[in-house]
Amino acid sequence: MKTHENPYIIFSRECKFIAGAANIGAIPHTHLAEVAFVGRSNVGKSSLLNAIVNRNSLARISQNPGCTRQINFFNLADACHLVDLPGYGFARTSKVEKEMWSQLIFDYLRGRPQLKRVFLLLDSRHKIKESDISTMKFLDDCAVLYQIVLTKTDKISVTELAERQKAIAEQAQKHGACHPIILVTSSKSKAGLNTLRDEILALIN
Repeated sequence: MKTHENPYIIFSRECKFIAGAANIGAIPHTHLAEVAFVGRSNVGKSSLLNAIVNRNSLARISQNPGCTRQINFFNLADACHLVDLPGYGFARTSKVEKEMWSQLIFDYLRGRPQLKRVFLLLDSRHKIKESDISTMKFLDDCAVLYQIVLTKTDKISVTELAERQKAIAEQAQKHGACHPIILVTSSKSKAGLNTLRDEILALIN
């Protein structure tokens, strides 16, 4: 009987940092499919990226929010790039830095035809914030399809999670570029990781 390879094996293969772009000229030239991740500082973005590819230290995890100050590109088994966008909503970031990051992200999103989707990470413990809504509007303006991923769902009850999903779904309906399905994940318990991996696989294959 013919055996079938585990579809998630790619996420256990080599995944390496290839570039960090602090300006548009430093963004690598490549034809590989890309999926990008963005979210508020301290949303658990680094933890989720590490969990997706079964690593502990692929993306830097810090106790100090806002340490992703460039667009970081990771090559996953020469199949695609995972792109870590700078976090937003960090109060101690200067206005000039915020504007620079926003322009860099805008230039990347608008000029990257191989970008398949942006995953917008929201902390499930909190109600959607104004900065999240502003980011959704920003992504709408960039005309890129994005999908909401709830993080840290192991830290709230099933009832709270259901309420959060409902409220966020209602907000998402107001945004034309937002994917209708909200993904639910936990880097700690590993809940929802394979569903997120399924989405990535469907986008890059």
